[in-house]
Amino acid sequence: MAASTTPPGMVDITIDGAAVRVPAGTTVFDAARMNGVTIPTLCHLQNETPVGVCRLCLVDTGARVLAASCVRPVEPGMKVVTNSEKVLSARKTLLELLMADHPAPCARQTNSHDCELETLAQAAGITEPRFAKRTVARGQDDSSLSIAVDHDACILCDRCIRGCDEVRTNFVLGRMGKGYSAGIAFDLNSPMGDSTCVSCGECMVSCPTGALTNKSVTGTAIAEGPGAEGFEAEELLKFPVFKGVSGTFLELNRGAIVKRRFRKGELICKEGDFGSTAFYILEGRARVSISTPIAHVKTQGGSKGLFKRLTSTLVGREEDTRAEEAGDKTIPIDAAVDLSYGNPVAELGPGDLFGEMTCMNFYPRSATVRAESDVVAYEMLRNVLDIMMKNKTFKAQIDETYRRRALENHLRGVPMFADLAPDFIEHLKETVELQRFAPGQAIARQGDVADSFYLVRIGFVKISENYPGGELVLAYLSRGDYFGEIGLLGGGVRTANCTALDHVEVVRIPGEDFRQMVERFPTVRRGLELVAEERRFANQQRLEMIQGVPIDQFLSQGLMEAQSLLVLDLQNCTRCDACVNACADAHDGVTRLVRDGLRFDHYLVATSCRQCRDPLCMVGCPVGSIRRRNSLEVIIEDWCIGCGLCARNCPYGNINLHPFEVMAEDPENPGRKKATIKQKATSCDLCTHLKEPSCVYACPHDAAHRVEPRQFFQEVIHQGWKIK
Repeated sequence: MAASTTPPGMVDITIDGAAVRVPAGTTVFDAARMNGVTIPTLCHLQNETPVGVCRLCLVDTGARVLAASCVRPVEPGMKVVTNSEKVLSARKTLLELLMADHPAPCARQTNSHDCELETLAQAAGITEPRFAKRTVARGQDDSSLSIAVDHDACILCDRCIRGCDEVRTNFVLGRMGKGYSAGIAFDLNSPMGDSTCVSCGECMVSCPTGALTNKSVTGTAIAEGPGAEGFEAEELLKFPVFKGVSGTFLELNRGAIVKRRFRKGELICKEGDFGSTAFYILEGRARVSISTPIAHVKTQGGSKGLFKRLTSTLVGREEDTRAEEAGDKTIPIDAAVDLSYGNPVAELGPGDLFGEMTCMNFYPRSATVRAESDVVAYEMLRNVLDIMMKNKTFKAQIDETYRRRALENHLRGVPMFADLAPDFIEHLKETVELQRFAPGQAIARQGDVADSFYLVRIGFVKISENYPGGELVLAYLSRGDYFGEIGLLGGGVRTANCTALDHVEVVRIPGEDFRQMVERFPTVRRGLELVAEERRFANQQRLEMIQGVPIDQFLSQGLMEAQSLLVLDLQNCTRCDACVNACADAHDGVTRLVRDGLRFDHYLVATSCRQCRDPLCMVGCPVGSIRRRNSLEVIIEDWCIGCGLCARNCPYGNINLHPFEVMAEDPENPGRKKATIKQKATSCDLCTHLKEPSCVYACPHDAAHRVEPRQFFQEVIHQGWKIK
């Protein structure tokens, strides 16, 4: 018997009649690929663990059934056939089954014509599968800013799971369900945007179909213009902030990030402008400031008669004292620092990020940023910023910068926390946790155990209570505000729902640190208890209203939100417009009411500021200048930058922009000033400078009345009148 000539550790087989020699343990799929024979597959990628789930790579090894070549190891003398009629027919049937469960064309095929499944089906001559299409949709997930998820296009190949687990070791993706209801899930079946996904893009790059696609395929890109430089993905990967991100993903999003160079004195962004990008400084220093005059809009004059034309002027806080405002020390802006009220100027440097809320939520710019020296910065759209904010390296850097530079100012910006000792603040810098929440995500729920105190760092938080018949919004909180003290100081249970209205980041102070703070600093406890009591009292007033008036009628018309309404008795009103003209005369010719609105029986609720309990005007203010006192009165702080977002948000048209001529810095000649027009937001001030509102006083027929809605509507509804 002749001795074997096969070297140790090697195996001789034949593939489609050709003799080949491969190392022992090699799979049939790899043996074919090593020898130039192509076997189609959808679930297998080189250097990943083979799983054999798509079965498209099946071959004939002489066994009773066809075998998946990616998981079948070679054996001495094995004869493999990859292209027989039997094999090709089986593959075609598998493709038809997959196509019956796949929307064609999918997003990937539509945008880039490279869906692997549809390409293979086309090559096999499949135009319409013989099998019935899926009738139950698995749905789409649009929660991620950078990756679109179409579960209907998923073929359960598991390539995304292995890319997430084996390549990036993030362990976010997995399978859920069984049989016909099986699918891919993020964490415990959370939306992708709410999961622990870091948006590295590996799953999207691995996906063979349109189940996971890059959102930038719509063509969104930053206009490069002067001072901008293009670059390759390899250059970005050299920076630590992009460590762990898929190079292919960065390449697909290359239009969504540019490197910009700004010369000393050059404007980077301007307060009040709407934008869609954020900036990350690589080199140089930048000056961030507010140029709008810090002053209230105050109506003055009128001592010689009501109908004399009055004048609205800008008045400094020292001349127009408001008790609650006098303690404010900082102005919140969309950057790593807040601005001092007395001198609203700060400096940004390498490693600082600014414009995050403008980028993520398209709010107006909160401040003007100008290059203090030559500056090099990345400008990016929200899909790239989302990648960076979920990158562990970058997030750790941003968190550390906040702890080091901004947390103390953030705390001391709240007047009642001004007495915190330096050693306790240093302790908090080590123990606080920065948490991010997606739009609509619950931060705390009514009835939950109260175990934390929160400071709002970025975004807007909606505070609401559940009542029979609907939800009642208590407040919108923005940067610099806080919540959670009522539950911690009271019975240990959350009294309201706290929900992220947009992309929100909060500073979470653990309950034990909060309790230590209020025990160690009595002034802090007294201040928090006072605010908590005011909030409880306001909530009790709402409860009494709900018990006295049908909530469904109030909610449907928005009347529950009102604290003060201008009501016109249509039986007495002659439509003379004296109320409108009086309001205009009292406010530089710009009326703050419109004689139209909701009607019930012979009454009309005129369009004039209602001091809403759900003040949508507050949502999105980039500097937090429009807010509500605990008495529920909506006021506009004197650092309003006149961006106009509150006027756009008001559903009743009750906020106007008032122009003023002031001396401001000349953008074309830094250091010089020139006369320019600046705007300030204004709303009905109830003519507080007079004994009663001008509109009410001017009505010659006793038709106009300012009423407290709870009492008024109790009487109206109990008398059976209907709202129209």
